[in-house]
Amino acid sequence: MLTKNVVIAHRGASGYAPEHTFSSYDMSHFDMKADYIELDVQMTLDGEIIIMHDETVERTAGLPGIIKEMTLEQIKQLDVGSWYNEKFPELQQDFYAGQTIPTLEEVISRYGAVNYYIETKAPEVYPGMEERLVEILDRHQLLTPERLTGNQTVIQSFSLESLIKVHNLVPGMPLLLLTKKEVLRNMTDDDLKQINHFVYAVGPSIKDLDQPLIERMHGIGFLVFPYTLNQPDDMTRLIDAGIDGAFTNYADRLRTAFNAENSEIFEELNRSVD
Repeated sequence: MLTKNVVIAHRGASGYAPEHTFSSYDMSHFDMKADYIELDVQMTLDGEIIIMHDETVERTAGLPGIIKEMTLEQIKQLDVGSWYNEKFPELQQDFYAGQTIPTLEEVISRYGAVNYYIETKAPEVYPGMEERLVEILDRHQLLTPERLTGNQTVIQSFSLESLIKVHNLVPGMPLLLLTKKEVLRNMTDDDLKQINHFVYAVGPSIKDLDQPLIERMHGIGFLVFPYTLNQPDDMTRLIDAGIDGAFTNYADRLRTAFNAENSEIFEELNRSVD
């Protein structure tokens, strides 16, 4: 079970490659050995679950378009890699151009039964998203008791309502509640304990995190995985303060900060060799 020194590749290796593309996921998974691939999901007009952070395609495709009003066929025509080459010329690669938006099915087909962190983005915009998501995960054998017990398929959201829906659909599903600044601080212990009955971890902003808050969350029973931990100084500060893992655009940096030989993925590799 992944519960310490956990490296969650935020949109893949998005510090080095176009976010939420196979180039980004390949780098974080195969090259950097991140513990989890992190995915944001949206739903198209024709009910397909795609991987995209924004509700529109403008930022990464450079064209107008609202995802809920577009079909998968329309989505698949978009190039979501060229923008990265233009914005980060020092990191550009020719093969980034032409990268397309993957569906959840395509991601699972490519990477199989690896560890996934899946965020329901804007679930209020997409009625039925949770049901469709669970159906796909179940069909691909990603909701087995072993995977759920091992926290290998995790659903996260800023929406507590969305997490409740997922919990009702799959009572054993590991869930993480993402929170914006000050939200956890302003919640009572009683409210947090109620949430902890079905939510195993919290994901606060690094801007809102210090040792007292981490210790309070641990005392209630949560693991703490902040977002988005990219800078070495922040990594050192929060690792020393007691975080259990983090979302990062730089899985290689965070792996180094956690000390690679002590991270759980390396423990598993060593055991398999022995």
